[in-house]
Amino acid sequence: MGQLQGVHYPGATSEGYETKTGRRYMVRYRKPDRTQTMKRGFKTKRDANLFLSSVEVDKATGAFIDPAMSNKTIGELGPSWLERKQGLKPSAYRPLEIAWRVHVEPVWGKLPITNIIFTDVQAWVTGLSVGDAKAKPKIKPKSATTVIRAYGVLAAILDDAVKDRRLPVNPVRGVDLPRKTKKPHVFLSHEQIRDLADCSKYPALIRVLAYCGLRWGEVTGLRVQDVDMIRRRLNINQNAVDVGGKIKVGTPKSHEQRSVPFPEFLAPAIGELCKNRHREDLVFPNDDGSYLRHIDMRERKSWFGSAVITSGVPRVTPHDLRHTAASFAVSAGANVKAVQRMLGHSSASMTLDVYAELFDDDLDGVAIALNDVVSRLDVLKTCSKQA
Repeated sequence: MGQLQGVHYPGATSEGYETKTGRRYMVRYRKPDRTQTMKRGFKTKRDANLFLSSVEVDKATGAFIDPAMSNKTIGELGPSWLERKQGLKPSAYRPLEIAWRVHVEPVWGKLPITNIIFTDVQAWVTGLSVGDAKAKPKIKPKSATTVIRAYGVLAAILDDAVKDRRLPVNPVRGVDLPRKTKKPHVFLSHEQIRDLADCSKYPALIRVLAYCGLRWGEVTGLRVQDVDMIRRRLNINQNAVDVGGKIKVGTPKSHEQRSVPFPEFLAPAIGELCKNRHREDLVFPNDDGSYLRHIDMRERKSWFGSAVITSGVPRVTPHDLRHTAASFAVSAGANVKAVQRMLGHSSASMTLDVYAELFDDDLDGVAIALNDVVSRLDVLKTCSKQA
């Protein structure tokens, strides 16, 4: 054992040792907390010196990473990251848990975080996106949402590793991800809503969805005490979401309560639903008084699917009626701020992003107004010359 030649760092020493494949070198050095540690396996003393120099530079610049902190696997760090996400709404937490359990942990769980490299993660993302037709059984391509979520879970775990000083940088940031394709909105007409409601088991529910723009969980969580018949308002105080087959009741999306007006023609039907009921009773209960569950349009035997088929309206889901409500509001003259408040969006810009096509007439109006201004100026200019 001896002092490293060419460098003089307090507490730093090296020694050679013999292995079956030849002589190797081991370095002992002090960490920032003054405790001593070691690293083995250097083929030459020069390699040992270079490593020690890099350690000292990292210590001086605050970039030092303790090797003992870097030997964790994704499988060891993932559960604690997921546990910290339990404060999310159940409907937001469950997709993360599924992404971890189905896509991330099986592939990356046993791998030390220092062994994860950019190109391997890019190949994994690409594989999820395109699937594998030659595999037995065949692996189908995953949706862009699923791929982006799975990648996000892995990247977030490594982000935490960087913050905990287990890694100097996140090696997977910058991976090329699939693009989400925006599904075209389906807007029904007033006549189509009438036909759909007439063929439905719950006609008042159809009309409330189409004219008030409530989310499914908001309308199924609505209680008698939330209905203000005098002001014709529906007070949205809670959200009933089906998570893994269980109804979870919490605050509305973004935790924002709001008051949504309903048209006067809906008052008789809503009043009848609230008649002779307790304040805590649901306005739109199932046959047994429990929460109505989200209906999948593909289930032709469901009450909603059956109503769509019988009425002959375009293929829609209950959530599509929220889009219809937005279109009705805009066509009736509502501005973007009013539509935002009705739908419970976090900002008017979000409403514009989601329903930009509904405000095309506003753009046409700008062009018409500009043309009118210029035309008036031309007329005034002509009149002044004639005078």
